[in-house]
Amino acid sequence: MDFTRVTENPTSYERPQAGVDPADPRGALLHTPATGRAAGPALPPQGRAGETPADTSVTPGDSGPEHSQPAAAEPGTHRPRPAPEAIPAQPGTGQEGPAGRAPGGQERRSGQGVPGSRPTPMRRDGDRLRFVGAATRRIARGIDLDEIVMGLCRATVPTFADAILVYLRDPLPVGDERPTGPVVLRLRRTDRIPEERDTDGGFLPAQAPEPAELSSVTAELCEVRPGGALAEVLRGVRPVFADAPAARAALPELLGEEGESIVPGGRRAILAPLRGRRRVIGAAVFLRRPERIPFEADDLLVAAQLATHSALGIDKAVLYGREAYIADELQRTMLPETLPRPTGVRLASRYLPAAETARVGGDWYDAIPLPGSRVALVVGDVMGHSMTSAAIMGQLRTTAQTLAGLDLPPQEVLHHLDEQAQRLGTDRMATCLYAVYDPVSHRITIANAGHPPPVLLHLGGRAEVLRVPPGAPIGVGGVDFEAVELDAPAGATLLLYTDGLVESRLRDVWTGIEQLRERLAATAQLTGPDHPPPLEALCDEVLDMLGPGDRDDDIALLAARFDGIAPSDVAYWFLEPEDAAPGRARRLARSALARWGLEELTDSVELLVSEVVTNAVRYASRPVTLRLLRTDVLRCEVGDDVPQLPRLRQARATDEGGRGLYLVNKLARRWGATRLSTGKVVWFELNQG
Repeated sequence: MDFTRVTENPTSYERPQAGVDPADPRGALLHTPATGRAAGPALPPQGRAGETPADTSVTPGDSGPEHSQPAAAEPGTHRPRPAPEAIPAQPGTGQEGPAGRAPGGQERRSGQGVPGSRPTPMRRDGDRLRFVGAATRRIARGIDLDEIVMGLCRATVPTFADAILVYLRDPLPVGDERPTGPVVLRLRRTDRIPEERDTDGGFLPAQAPEPAELSSVTAELCEVRPGGALAEVLRGVRPVFADAPAARAALPELLGEEGESIVPGGRRAILAPLRGRRRVIGAAVFLRRPERIPFEADDLLVAAQLATHSALGIDKAVLYGREAYIADELQRTMLPETLPRPTGVRLASRYLPAAETARVGGDWYDAIPLPGSRVALVVGDVMGHSMTSAAIMGQLRTTAQTLAGLDLPPQEVLHHLDEQAQRLGTDRMATCLYAVYDPVSHRITIANAGHPPPVLLHLGGRAEVLRVPPGAPIGVGGVDFEAVELDAPAGATLLLYTDGLVESRLRDVWTGIEQLRERLAATAQLTGPDHPPPLEALCDEVLDMLGPGDRDDDIALLAARFDGIAPSDVAYWFLEPEDAAPGRARRLARSALARWGLEELTDSVELLVSEVVTNAVRYASRPVTLRLLRTDVLRCEVGDDVPQLPRLRQARATDEGGRGLYLVNKLARRWGATRLSTGKVVWFELNQG
């Protein structure tokens, strides 16, 4: 969680408007008669630490929370709701009149004839109730931490105070976790009203900005000493006036020695602890200028309400932020960090959440290398946008990876995924498309479970929506899935995607699929008929087709460029399980290497092929397969009908065998063994020179 302090520009005002309802959510303001300033320390303008004091002038277009007195009603017309009771004139201004009346014989309760100068606080209980209701609604509208703190500042200044300082714990505790170490408060935000207002209710630029700023004269960090005055005030939870003995000792600890100078005398400052659901998470300081009337006892109740609602909102924002972080990490771990680089195919992918506020969904994609240089391409979509959907997606993806390792046909993989979804719950629904690409045969086998069909972009620029049986979604149960085998020519690009790419509130799924097909064809025309578009750029072009209203769902995108393996780079034989098989395998491998011009690998390949074939024919009852593939590396694959996988072990000095895999492990670049439905395949790779 980022706890960098955010400061806000000064709250601005416009010329008072007649007839404004004092119950307006922006707060209820009154204006005192224009008088000279009383003596006393002035509140410095707000800003960030280390910055040059900014000009406090406000342009006419700026606006801020303001209420003004309604104009006098004409006889016989509807009279607007009366404004809150005006505040008596300040002593010493020469404007005091008879009790209950202002100079000129006008009553203060009506608010008529009071020229606008500075906003003044509410004087009646009804005013306070309306202000607290509007302020708490404004605070509650915030979702993240900055919005809630800003809502507190904007609702408070200038209706309730002339300036505010908000301190929060650093770091903020989350939920039930118990913080370790000392309690540290960090100045999160400051806000204040402008210094000068002209006699017409507008603003005049400050002629001489005061030398210091709120954030520079106050301490940014404050460590709460156990048993200290500040700790006692925070533990008491209730707001206190600055002239109270406890606050007089606590404010220097909170604001610093220099910051104490900004606190006016008398009851013109309130220190309010911010208590969340389980502990105090900060403090707020409300300040009024010396020329403004001091706070009253009822204002402590207002400060308590503001502090309580703000603290609960901050608690909510912190919990939401932690949940969003966990959800984001969960989503990232569920999706593959990197795509594999299988032989004969190039891959690219994209994932976009539905929105920043709903970052977790059930969309996923995967590419799983299979025996025989094949690769499984998977894309799926679990119903819903929650952590539960992401967890179910993770289970289904893990199940698909396990089933792919068994080399099951695509329709069987979907069948087992359907059974797994039913075991997870009766309402666990998902769509999935599972395809297996064979670069040697240049064929692809696809099975579908209620997912949008893939699009194949041919080398010449023609985009084709593949005719794949739609099938039923995963989780329905009791349905069969059908697989189709199609050509996958070299240079073609297969695009797998989730429905968020082609379906939204503004268009149906088939309209979106047609737009996707046209977009792919148009992109291919830019590179010409003999050159397919770059894979990464193609993915970006596809996502650019989304309009402002098209992000209703998560989007998972997997693109596969089929390069294939030329038949001249493949050598394939069947060997009978007999004692002469290893010798024959060595001769066949030697002739293939000579044909490819790889004679320098002859000794290593003959040795390794002999060891692997010897182990295969020892236990096999059916013919053993031997295949050599020449790509960027030389790959050798030996298959048999025995499902048990070989294990590397350290042979003893007296053992006659057990050293075959040890040699493979020492000489090969990579090696492995994969179990198949009909047995297993042991393979190894060697670098070509």
